[in-house]
Amino acid sequence: MPPGTTFRNPVIPGFFPDPSVCRVGEDYYLVCSSFEYFPGVPIFHSRNLISWRQIGNVLDRPSQLDLPVDTYASRGIFAPTIRHHNGIFYMVTTNVRIWRHLIVTATDPAGPWSEPVYLQLPLIDPSLTWDEDDNCWLTLAGTSNYRIDPATGEVFEGPIPLWSGTGGQYPESPHLYRIGDWWYLLLSEGGTHTGHAVSVARSRSVRGPFEPAPDNPILTHRGLQRPIQATGHADLVDDPSGNWWMVLLGIRPKGQWPPFHVLGRETMLAPVRWEHGWPVIGPVDEEMAMPPGVAAPVALDVRDDFDADRLDPSWISPRSRPDGSWSLTERPGWLTLTALGPTLDGPGATIVGRRQQHHDCRAGVRMETAGRAGLTVRIDEAHHYDLEVCDGTARVWARIGPLRQSVAVCAVPAGPVDLAITARSTNPLPPTVTSAEQFAQRSGPLGIRAAGPDTVTFTVDAGDGPTVLAALDGRYLSTEVAAGFTGRVIGMYVTEGTAAFDWFDYRAEPDAGPGPATTT
Repeated sequence: MPPGTTFRNPVIPGFFPDPSVCRVGEDYYLVCSSFEYFPGVPIFHSRNLISWRQIGNVLDRPSQLDLPVDTYASRGIFAPTIRHHNGIFYMVTTNVRIWRHLIVTATDPAGPWSEPVYLQLPLIDPSLTWDEDDNCWLTLAGTSNYRIDPATGEVFEGPIPLWSGTGGQYPESPHLYRIGDWWYLLLSEGGTHTGHAVSVARSRSVRGPFEPAPDNPILTHRGLQRPIQATGHADLVDDPSGNWWMVLLGIRPKGQWPPFHVLGRETMLAPVRWEHGWPVIGPVDEEMAMPPGVAAPVALDVRDDFDADRLDPSWISPRSRPDGSWSLTERPGWLTLTALGPTLDGPGATIVGRRQQHHDCRAGVRMETAGRAGLTVRIDEAHHYDLEVCDGTARVWARIGPLRQSVAVCAVPAGPVDLAITARSTNPLPPTVTSAEQFAQRSGPLGIRAAGPDTVTFTVDAGDGPTVLAALDGRYLSTEVAAGFTGRVIGMYVTEGTAAFDWFDYRAEPDAGPGPATTT
Protein backbone atom coordinates (compact mmCIF):
# COMPACT_ATOMS: atom_id res chain seq x y z
CA MET A 1 0.00 0.00 0.00
CA PRO A 2 1.25 3.57 -0.62
CA PRO A 3 2.93 5.33 2.35
CA GLY A 4 0.48 7.21 4.53
CA THR A 5 -2.44 4.94 3.67
CA THR A 6 -1.73 2.30 6.30
CA PHE A 7 -1.40 1.97 10.05
CA ARG A 8 0.54 -0.62 12.00
CA ASN A 9 -0.70 -3.11 14.55
CA PRO A 10 -0.59 -3.19 17.48
CA VAL A 11 -2.22 0.21 17.91
CA ILE A 12 -1.30 0.01 21.61
CA PRO A 13 1.94 -1.99 21.87
CA GLY A 14 3.18 -3.66 25.02
CA PHE A 15 1.17 -5.67 27.48
CA PHE A 16 -2.18 -3.95 27.17
CA PRO A 17 -4.42 -7.04 26.79
CA ASP A 18 -8.16 -7.70 26.87
CA PRO A 19 -9.14 -4.38 25.28
CA SER A 20 -12.65 -3.01 25.63
CA VAL A 21 -13.83 0.13 23.86
CA CYS A 22 -16.78 2.52 23.75
CA ARG A 23 -17.53 5.63 21.70
CA VAL A 24 -19.12 8.88 22.87
CA GLY A 25 -19.65 11.20 19.92
CA GLU A 26 -16.29 11.44 18.16
CA ASP A 27 -14.32 10.21 21.17
CA TYR A 28 -13.24 6.64 21.82
CA TYR A 29 -12.23 5.28 25.22
CA LEU A 30 -10.44 1.99 25.77
CA VAL A 31 -9.43 0.02 28.86
CA CYS A 32 -7.16 -3.01 29.35
CA SER A 33 -6.31 -5.61 31.99
CA SER A 34 -3.59 -4.74 34.51
CA PHE A 35 -3.32 -7.93 36.65
CA GLU A 36 -1.07 -7.47 39.72
CA TYR A 37 0.07 -3.94 38.83
CA PHE A 38 -0.93 -0.69 40.51
CA PRO A 39 -2.56 1.58 39.47
CA GLY A 40 -5.02 -0.65 37.67
CA VAL A 41 -7.01 -0.62 34.41
CA PRO A 42 -5.21 1.88 32.15
CA ILE A 43 -7.64 4.03 30.16
CA PHE A 44 -6.89 5.53 26.75
CA HIS A 45 -8.51 8.16 24.54
CA SER A 46 -8.53 8.44 20.76
CA ARG A 47 -10.30 10.37 18.03
CA ASN A 48 -9.42 7.91 15.25
CA LEU A 49 -8.93 4.43 16.78
CA ILE A 50 -5.29 4.53 15.61
CA SER A 51 -3.50 7.02 17.87
CA TRP A 52 -4.20 6.40 21.55
CA ARG A 53 -3.19 8.52 24.54
CA GLN A 54 -3.32 7.20 28.09
CA ILE A 55 -5.38 9.65 30.14
CA GLY A 56 -5.25 7.85 33.47
CA ASN A 57 -5.94 4.63 35.33
CA VAL A 58 -9.47 3.73 36.42
CA LEU A 59 -8.39 2.08 39.70
CA ASP A 60 -5.84 4.60 40.94
CA ARG A 61 -6.15 4.40 44.74
CA PRO A 62 -5.88 1.58 47.27
CA SER A 63 -9.54 1.77 48.27
CA GLN A 64 -10.49 0.69 44.74
CA LEU A 65 -7.74 -1.86 44.18
CA ASP A 66 -7.21 -4.55 46.80
CA LEU A 67 -3.97 -6.34 45.87
CA PRO A 68 -2.36 -7.73 49.03
CA VAL A 69 1.39 -8.23 49.07
CA ASP A 70 0.98 -11.98 48.53
CA THR A 71 -0.98 -11.54 45.27
CA TYR A 72 0.52 -13.94 42.76
CA ALA A 73 1.96 -12.61 39.51
CA SER A 74 -0.68 -12.47 36.75
CA ARG A 75 -3.53 -12.45 39.28
CA GLY A 76 -5.42 -9.31 40.29
CA ILE A 77 -7.44 -7.43 37.69
CA PHE A 78 -8.84 -9.45 34.75
CA ALA A 79 -10.65 -8.29 31.61
CA PRO A 80 -12.39 -4.94 32.18
CA THR A 81 -15.29 -3.69 30.08
CA ILE A 82 -16.05 0.01 29.55
CA ARG A 83 -19.48 1.29 28.55
CA HIS A 84 -21.29 4.65 28.44
CA HIS A 85 -24.97 4.91 29.36
CA ASN A 86 -27.14 7.98 30.05
CA GLY A 87 -24.13 10.27 30.49
CA ILE A 88 -22.21 7.93 32.84
CA PHE A 89 -19.15 5.82 32.14
CA TYR A 90 -19.18 2.33 33.64
CA MET A 91 -16.20 0.05 34.08
CA VAL A 92 -16.73 -3.51 35.28
CA THR A 93 -13.96 -6.02 35.96
CA THR A 94 -12.97 -8.94 38.17
CA ASN A 95 -10.38 -8.85 40.95
CA VAL A 96 -9.47 -12.54 41.02
CA ARG A 97 -7.27 -12.02 44.08
CA ILE A 98 -10.44 -11.55 46.14
CA TRP A 99 -12.78 -13.26 43.59
CA ARG A 100 -15.24 -10.41 43.33
CA HIS A 101 -16.56 -8.41 40.39
CA LEU A 102 -16.57 -4.64 40.80
CA ILE A 103 -18.26 -1.73 39.05
CA VAL A 104 -17.01 1.86 39.15
CA THR A 105 -18.48 4.92 37.46
CA ALA A 106 -17.39 8.38 36.33
CA THR A 107 -18.71 11.33 34.38
CA ASP A 108 -15.18 12.14 33.17
CA PRO A 109 -13.29 9.07 31.89
CA ALA A 110 -10.01 10.65 33.00
CA GLY A 111 -11.32 10.37 36.56
CA PRO A 112 -11.93 10.40 39.36
CA TRP A 113 -13.82 7.12 39.30
CA SER A 114 -16.14 6.08 42.10
CA GLU A 115 -15.55 3.62 44.89
CA PRO A 116 -16.39 0.07 43.79
CA VAL A 117 -19.75 -1.65 43.93
CA TYR A 118 -19.02 -5.37 44.42
CA LEU A 119 -20.85 -8.42 43.09
CA GLN A 120 -20.25 -11.95 44.34
CA LEU A 121 -20.89 -14.00 41.20
CA PRO A 122 -18.91 -16.84 39.59
CA LEU A 123 -16.40 -16.78 36.75
CA ILE A 124 -14.65 -13.82 35.09
CA ASP A 125 -14.82 -11.37 32.15
CA PRO A 126 -17.91 -9.35 33.11
CA SER A 127 -19.58 -7.11 30.56
CA LEU A 128 -22.48 -4.66 30.82
CA THR A 129 -25.31 -3.72 28.47
CA TRP A 130 -28.77 -2.12 28.72
CA ASP A 131 -31.92 -3.27 26.97
CA GLU A 132 -34.76 -1.18 25.51
CA ASP A 133 -36.45 -1.08 28.93
CA ASP A 134 -33.26 0.26 30.55
CA ASN A 135 -32.57 -2.99 32.37
CA CYS A 136 -28.87 -3.49 33.04
CA TRP A 137 -27.44 -6.91 32.14
CA LEU A 138 -24.17 -8.37 33.38
CA THR A 139 -22.76 -11.09 31.12
CA LEU A 140 -20.05 -13.46 32.35
CA ALA A 141 -17.71 -16.02 30.84
CA GLY A 142 -19.43 -19.28 30.42
CA THR A 143 -21.75 -17.67 29.10
CA SER A 144 -24.63 -16.49 31.31
CA ASN A 145 -26.62 -13.33 31.88
CA TYR A 146 -27.73 -11.57 35.08
CA ARG A 147 -30.12 -8.63 35.38
CA ILE A 148 -28.64 -6.33 38.01
CA ASP A 149 -28.71 -2.89 39.58
CA PRO A 150 -25.25 -1.45 38.77
CA ALA A 151 -25.63 1.17 41.51
CA THR A 152 -25.99 -1.39 44.32
CA GLY A 153 -24.86 -4.73 42.88
CA GLU A 154 -28.25 -6.32 43.58
CA VAL A 155 -29.06 -9.27 41.30
CA PHE A 156 -32.68 -9.42 40.15
CA GLU A 157 -32.56 -12.31 37.70
CA GLY A 158 -30.18 -15.02 36.56
CA PRO A 159 -28.14 -16.84 35.72
CA ILE A 160 -29.72 -17.12 32.28
CA PRO A 161 -27.60 -19.39 30.03
CA LEU A 162 -26.99 -17.89 26.60
CA TRP A 163 -24.58 -19.54 24.14
CA SER A 164 -21.16 -20.97 24.94
CA GLY A 165 -19.50 -20.94 21.55
CA THR A 166 -18.65 -23.64 19.06
CA GLY A 167 -17.09 -26.05 21.55
CA GLY A 168 -13.69 -24.47 22.07
CA GLN A 169 -12.24 -24.36 25.57
CA TYR A 170 -12.74 -21.35 27.83
CA PRO A 171 -15.70 -19.47 26.29
CA GLU A 172 -14.97 -16.01 27.65
CA SER A 173 -14.89 -12.29 26.94
CA PRO A 174 -18.65 -12.13 26.18
CA HIS A 175 -20.11 -8.85 24.95
CA LEU A 176 -23.77 -8.22 24.07
CA TYR A 177 -24.74 -5.54 21.51
CA ARG A 178 -28.11 -4.33 20.29
CA ILE A 179 -27.56 -3.73 16.54
CA GLY A 180 -30.68 -3.13 14.47
CA ASP A 181 -33.32 -5.70 15.41
CA TRP A 182 -30.81 -8.22 16.73
CA TRP A 183 -28.89 -8.90 19.89
CA TYR A 184 -25.38 -10.07 19.02
CA LEU A 185 -23.26 -12.07 21.45
CA LEU A 186 -19.54 -11.87 20.72
CA LEU A 187 -17.22 -14.20 22.63
CA SER A 188 -13.76 -15.73 22.48
CA GLU A 189 -12.88 -19.39 22.86
CA GLY A 190 -9.96 -21.74 22.42
CA GLY A 191 -7.79 -20.22 25.16
CA THR A 192 -5.81 -17.02 25.06
CA HIS A 193 -2.79 -18.42 23.20
CA THR A 194 -2.39 -19.80 19.67
CA GLY A 195 -5.79 -21.53 19.71
CA HIS A 196 -7.62 -18.24 20.34
CA ALA A 197 -10.70 -17.48 18.22
CA VAL A 198 -13.67 -15.08 18.07
CA SER A 199 -17.20 -16.38 17.47
CA VAL A 200 -20.61 -14.72 17.34
CA ALA A 201 -24.29 -15.60 17.71
CA ARG A 202 -27.50 -13.56 17.56
CA SER A 203 -31.01 -13.49 18.98
CA ARG A 204 -34.12 -11.37 18.85
CA SER A 205 -34.12 -11.26 22.66
CA VAL A 206 -31.43 -10.46 25.19
CA ARG A 207 -32.50 -13.67 26.95
CA GLY A 208 -31.98 -15.78 23.83
CA PRO A 209 -32.14 -18.29 22.29
CA PHE A 210 -29.03 -17.48 20.25
CA GLU A 211 -28.22 -18.87 16.82
CA PRO A 212 -24.53 -19.11 15.87
CA ALA A 213 -23.07 -17.50 12.77
CA PRO A 214 -22.74 -19.96 9.88
CA ASP A 215 -19.02 -19.19 9.44
CA ASN A 216 -17.76 -19.31 13.04
CA PRO A 217 -15.15 -18.58 14.13
CA ILE A 218 -15.30 -15.19 12.47
CA LEU A 219 -11.65 -14.58 13.38
CA THR A 220 -8.76 -16.86 14.27
CA HIS A 221 -5.08 -17.16 13.35
CA ARG A 222 -4.67 -20.68 14.68
CA GLY A 223 -2.67 -22.84 12.31
CA LEU A 224 -1.68 -19.83 10.19
CA GLN A 225 1.84 -18.57 9.57
CA ARG A 226 1.29 -14.93 10.49
CA PRO A 227 3.38 -12.52 12.58
CA ILE A 228 0.37 -11.81 14.82
CA GLN A 229 -0.94 -14.83 16.72
CA ALA A 230 -3.47 -15.60 19.48
CA THR A 231 -6.07 -13.17 18.09
CA GLY A 232 -9.13 -12.91 20.31
CA HIS A 233 -10.76 -11.26 23.34
CA ALA A 234 -12.49 -8.76 21.09
CA ASP A 235 -14.89 -5.84 21.38
CA LEU A 236 -16.88 -4.03 18.67
CA VAL A 237 -17.41 -0.32 18.12
CA ASP A 238 -18.88 1.79 15.33
CA ASP A 239 -17.52 5.12 14.13
CA PRO A 240 -19.53 8.29 13.40
CA SER A 241 -19.69 7.33 9.70
CA GLY A 242 -21.36 4.01 10.45
CA ASN A 243 -18.29 1.83 9.88
CA TRP A 244 -17.57 -0.95 12.38
CA TRP A 245 -14.28 -1.90 13.98
CA MET A 246 -12.93 -4.56 16.27
CA VAL A 247 -10.32 -4.13 18.98
CA LEU A 248 -8.70 -7.35 20.11
CA LEU A 249 -5.57 -8.79 21.62
CA GLY A 250 -2.76 -10.57 19.83
CA ILE A 251 0.85 -11.58 20.39
CA ARG A 252 3.96 -11.17 18.22
CA PRO A 253 6.25 -14.16 18.81
CA LYS A 254 9.94 -13.98 17.87
CA GLY A 255 12.81 -16.42 17.58
CA GLN A 256 13.10 -19.94 16.25
CA TRP A 257 10.62 -22.73 16.92
CA PRO A 258 9.05 -22.65 19.35
CA PRO A 259 8.84 -18.87 19.23
CA PHE A 260 8.60 -16.70 22.35
CA HIS A 261 6.57 -13.58 23.01
CA VAL A 262 8.04 -11.09 25.46
CA LEU A 263 5.80 -8.01 25.22
CA GLY A 264 2.69 -9.77 26.43
CA ARG A 265 -0.67 -9.63 24.69
CA GLU A 266 -1.14 -6.34 22.83
CA THR A 267 -4.09 -4.31 21.52
CA MET A 268 -4.83 -4.69 17.80
CA LEU A 269 -7.40 -3.07 15.51
CA ALA A 270 -9.24 -4.49 12.48
CA PRO A 271 -12.10 -3.30 10.27
CA VAL A 272 -15.41 -5.15 10.32
CA ARG A 273 -17.81 -5.51 7.42
CA TRP A 274 -21.33 -6.90 7.57
CA GLU A 275 -22.58 -9.64 5.25
CA HIS A 276 -26.09 -11.12 5.47
CA GLY A 277 -26.50 -9.74 8.98
CA TRP A 278 -23.21 -11.12 10.35
CA PRO A 279 -19.91 -9.37 11.17
CA VAL A 280 -16.97 -10.45 9.00
CA ILE A 281 -13.32 -9.84 9.89
CA GLY A 282 -10.35 -10.57 7.69
CA PRO A 283 -6.89 -11.53 8.96
CA VAL A 284 -5.29 -9.05 11.37
CA ASP A 285 -2.01 -7.90 9.87
CA GLU A 286 0.83 -5.73 11.14
CA GLU A 287 0.07 -3.33 8.29
CA MET A 288 -3.58 -2.46 7.73
CA ALA A 289 -5.48 0.02 5.56
CA MET A 290 -5.95 3.39 7.24
CA PRO A 291 -9.52 4.45 8.09
CA PRO A 292 -10.78 7.19 5.72
CA GLY A 293 -9.69 10.70 6.69
CA VAL A 294 -7.20 9.59 9.35
CA ALA A 295 -3.62 10.84 9.41
CA ALA A 296 -0.80 8.37 9.99
CA PRO A 297 0.32 8.23 13.65
CA VAL A 298 3.74 9.53 14.60
CA ALA A 299 6.05 7.33 16.65
CA LEU A 300 7.00 9.15 19.83
CA ASP A 301 9.77 8.47 22.30
CA VAL A 302 9.13 8.77 26.01
CA ARG A 303 11.26 10.85 28.35
CA ASP A 304 10.35 11.77 31.91
CA ASP A 305 12.47 14.39 33.66
CA PHE A 306 10.32 14.10 36.81
CA ASP A 307 9.53 17.81 36.83
CA ALA A 308 5.76 17.37 37.22
CA ASP A 309 3.87 17.34 40.51
CA ARG A 310 2.59 13.79 39.97
CA LEU A 311 3.72 10.62 38.28
CA ASP A 312 2.62 10.05 34.73
CA PRO A 313 -0.18 7.44 34.49
CA SER A 314 2.06 5.11 32.46
CA TRP A 315 4.17 4.34 35.56
CA ILE A 316 3.18 1.12 37.33
CA SER A 317 4.33 -0.82 40.38
CA PRO A 318 3.72 -4.42 41.47
CA ARG A 319 0.67 -4.63 43.78
CA SER A 320 0.98 -1.20 45.41
CA ARG A 321 2.93 2.04 45.57
CA PRO A 322 2.89 3.21 49.19
CA ASP A 323 3.28 6.95 49.78
CA GLY A 324 6.52 6.44 51.70
CA SER A 325 8.17 4.61 48.79
CA TRP A 326 8.46 7.47 46.31
CA SER A 327 8.65 11.25 46.13
CA LEU A 328 8.87 13.96 43.48
CA THR A 329 9.43 16.73 46.06
CA GLU A 330 12.21 15.35 48.27
CA ARG A 331 14.70 16.27 45.54
CA PRO A 332 12.89 18.49 43.00
CA GLY A 333 13.42 17.38 39.42
CA TRP A 334 14.29 13.85 40.54
CA LEU A 335 12.23 10.79 41.45
CA THR A 336 13.38 9.56 44.85
CA LEU A 337 12.64 5.95 45.73
CA THR A 338 12.90 4.46 49.22
CA ALA A 339 13.41 0.74 49.82
CA LEU A 340 10.50 -1.09 51.44
CA GLY A 341 11.55 -4.64 50.52
CA PRO A 342 15.06 -6.12 50.48
CA THR A 343 14.94 -8.05 47.19
CA LEU A 344 13.36 -8.16 43.74
CA ASP A 345 13.02 -11.92 44.18
CA GLY A 346 9.99 -11.51 46.43
CA PRO A 347 6.99 -9.17 46.72
CA GLY A 348 7.25 -5.86 48.50
CA ALA A 349 10.21 -4.27 46.70
CA THR A 350 10.03 -0.65 45.56
CA ILE A 351 9.71 -0.63 41.77
CA VAL A 352 8.42 2.09 39.45
CA GLY A 353 8.38 0.92 35.85
CA ARG A 354 6.71 1.06 32.48
CA ARG A 355 5.79 -1.56 29.93
CA GLN A 356 8.31 -2.53 27.28
CA GLN A 357 6.47 -1.66 24.08
CA HIS A 358 8.88 -2.60 21.29
CA HIS A 359 10.97 -5.62 20.46
CA ASP A 360 13.86 -3.26 19.63
CA CYS A 361 14.21 -0.52 22.20
CA ARG A 362 16.49 1.21 24.71
CA ALA A 363 15.60 2.37 28.23
CA GLY A 364 18.02 4.49 30.25
CA VAL A 365 18.19 6.39 33.53
CA ARG A 366 20.55 8.71 35.38
CA MET A 367 20.70 7.56 38.99
CA GLU A 368 22.44 8.44 42.22
CA THR A 369 22.34 6.17 45.27
CA ALA A 370 24.10 5.47 48.52
CA GLY A 371 22.11 2.24 48.87
CA ARG A 372 21.32 -0.59 46.48
CA ALA A 373 19.33 0.35 43.39
CA GLY A 374 19.20 0.15 39.64
CA LEU A 375 17.26 -0.68 36.51
CA THR A 376 15.38 -3.94 36.00
CA VAL A 377 13.57 -5.69 33.18
CA ARG A 378 11.08 -8.13 34.62
CA ILE A 379 8.14 -10.44 34.09
CA ASP A 380 7.77 -11.46 37.73
CA GLU A 381 9.76 -12.08 40.91
CA ALA A 382 11.27 -15.28 39.47
CA HIS A 383 12.15 -13.92 36.02
CA HIS A 384 14.09 -10.66 35.82
CA TYR A 385 17.44 -9.18 34.81
CA ASP A 386 18.83 -6.33 36.93
CA LEU A 387 21.54 -3.72 36.42
CA GLU A 388 22.36 -2.74 40.00
CA VAL A 389 24.66 -0.21 41.69
CA CYS A 390 25.85 -0.66 45.28
CA ASP A 391 29.03 0.30 47.20
CA GLY A 392 30.93 1.56 44.15
CA THR A 393 30.10 -1.48 42.04
CA ALA A 394 27.77 -2.00 39.08
CA ARG A 395 26.58 -5.55 38.62
CA VAL A 396 24.25 -7.47 36.32
CA TRP A 397 22.06 -10.07 38.04
CA ALA A 398 20.02 -12.75 36.29
CA ARG A 399 17.11 -14.41 38.08
CA ILE A 400 15.67 -17.33 36.09
CA GLY A 401 13.26 -19.55 38.00
CA PRO A 402 15.02 -20.88 41.12
CA LEU A 403 18.46 -19.66 39.99
CA ARG A 404 20.04 -16.27 40.71
CA GLN A 405 23.49 -15.44 39.39
CA SER A 406 25.84 -12.47 39.15
CA VAL A 407 26.68 -12.21 35.44
CA ALA A 408 29.08 -9.24 35.22
CA VAL A 409 30.59 -6.56 37.45
CA CYS A 410 32.58 -3.33 37.18
CA ALA A 411 33.65 -0.48 39.46
CA VAL A 412 31.85 2.89 39.30
CA PRO A 413 32.76 6.14 41.09
CA ALA A 414 30.48 7.89 43.55
CA GLY A 415 27.91 10.26 42.11
CA PRO A 416 25.44 10.03 39.25
CA VAL A 417 25.71 7.10 36.87
CA ASP A 418 23.82 6.36 33.66
CA LEU A 419 22.32 2.89 33.27
CA ALA A 420 20.75 1.46 30.12
CA ILE A 421 18.98 -1.71 29.05
CA THR A 422 18.71 -2.42 25.32
CA ALA A 423 16.63 -5.11 23.62
CA ARG A 424 17.42 -6.31 20.10
CA SER A 425 15.11 -8.80 18.42
CA THR A 426 16.62 -11.96 16.96
CA ASN A 427 15.66 -13.09 13.50
CA PRO A 428 15.96 -16.78 12.67
CA LEU A 429 18.22 -17.87 9.85
CA PRO A 430 16.66 -18.11 6.38
CA PRO A 431 16.19 -21.58 4.91
CA THR A 432 19.57 -21.30 3.17
CA VAL A 433 22.73 -19.44 4.15
CA THR A 434 25.04 -19.08 1.17
CA SER A 435 28.21 -17.69 2.74
CA ALA A 436 30.29 -17.62 5.88
CA GLU A 437 29.71 -13.87 6.03
CA GLN A 438 25.94 -14.36 6.14
CA PHE A 439 26.34 -16.98 8.87
CA ALA A 440 28.48 -14.61 10.94
CA GLN A 441 26.02 -11.74 10.50
CA ARG A 442 23.14 -13.87 11.71
CA SER A 443 24.92 -15.75 14.47
CA GLY A 444 25.70 -14.98 18.07
CA PRO A 445 29.00 -15.27 19.94
CA LEU A 446 31.16 -18.29 19.05
CA GLY A 447 29.28 -18.67 15.75
CA ILE A 448 26.17 -20.11 17.39
CA ARG A 449 22.97 -18.59 16.09
CA ALA A 450 20.64 -17.21 18.73
CA ALA A 451 17.37 -19.10 19.00
CA GLY A 452 15.60 -16.84 21.48
CA PRO A 453 13.41 -13.84 20.71
CA ASP A 454 15.97 -11.14 21.49
CA THR A 455 19.21 -10.18 23.19
CA VAL A 456 19.08 -7.93 26.27
CA THR A 457 22.19 -5.78 26.78
CA PHE A 458 23.25 -3.85 29.92
CA THR A 459 25.36 -0.68 29.74
CA VAL A 460 26.93 1.57 32.40
CA ASP A 461 28.28 5.10 31.88
CA ALA A 462 29.85 6.89 34.87
CA GLY A 463 31.01 9.84 32.76
CA ASP A 464 33.85 8.25 30.85
CA GLY A 465 31.82 6.58 28.13
CA PRO A 466 29.47 3.58 28.03
CA THR A 467 30.64 0.13 29.09
CA VAL A 468 28.71 -2.96 28.04
CA LEU A 469 28.61 -5.31 31.00
CA ALA A 470 26.55 -8.21 29.63
CA ALA A 471 24.25 -9.43 26.87
CA LEU A 472 21.69 -12.08 27.84
CA ASP A 473 19.25 -14.29 25.96
CA GLY A 474 15.77 -12.78 26.28
CA ARG A 475 13.83 -16.05 26.10
CA TYR A 476 14.00 -16.41 29.89
CA LEU A 477 11.93 -13.23 30.21
CA SER A 478 9.14 -14.49 27.98
CA THR A 479 5.64 -15.75 28.69
CA GLU A 480 6.54 -19.17 27.33
CA VAL A 481 9.18 -19.53 30.09
CA ALA A 482 7.71 -17.50 32.96
CA ALA A 483 4.02 -18.30 32.26
CA GLY A 484 1.27 -15.84 33.12
CA PHE A 485 -0.64 -13.11 31.31
CA THR A 486 1.69 -10.11 31.46
CA GLY A 487 4.68 -8.90 29.45
CA ARG A 488 7.94 -7.22 30.31
CA VAL A 489 8.19 -4.14 32.49
CA ILE A 490 11.34 -2.00 32.59
CA GLY A 491 11.68 -0.08 35.82
CA MET A 492 13.69 1.73 38.43
CA TYR A 493 14.07 0.03 41.79
CA VAL A 494 15.72 0.27 45.19
CA THR A 495 16.15 -2.57 47.68
CA GLU A 496 18.36 -0.81 50.27
CA GLY A 497 18.33 2.83 51.39
CA THR A 498 17.22 5.41 48.83
CA ALA A 499 17.99 6.28 45.24
CA ALA A 500 17.27 9.37 43.16
CA PHE A 501 16.59 9.29 39.40
CA ASP A 502 17.12 12.45 37.33
CA TRP A 503 15.42 11.17 34.20
CA PHE A 504 14.09 8.08 32.48
CA ASP A 505 14.37 7.81 28.71
CA TYR A 506 12.66 5.16 26.58
CA ARG A 507 12.96 5.03 22.83
CA ALA A 508 12.15 2.61 20.06
CA GLU A 509 15.10 1.72 17.89
CA PRO A 510 14.90 2.26 14.10
CA ASP A 511 12.48 0.00 12.24
CA ALA A 512 11.06 -1.18 15.53
CA GLY A 513 7.44 -0.72 14.53
CA PRO A 514 4.74 1.54 16.02
CA GLY A 515 5.49 4.10 18.70
CA PRO A 516 4.10 3.78 22.20
CA ALA A 517 0.78 5.26 23.13
CA THR A 518 1.69 8.68 24.52
CA THR A 519 0.74 10.22 27.82
CA THR A 520 1.52 13.88 27.17
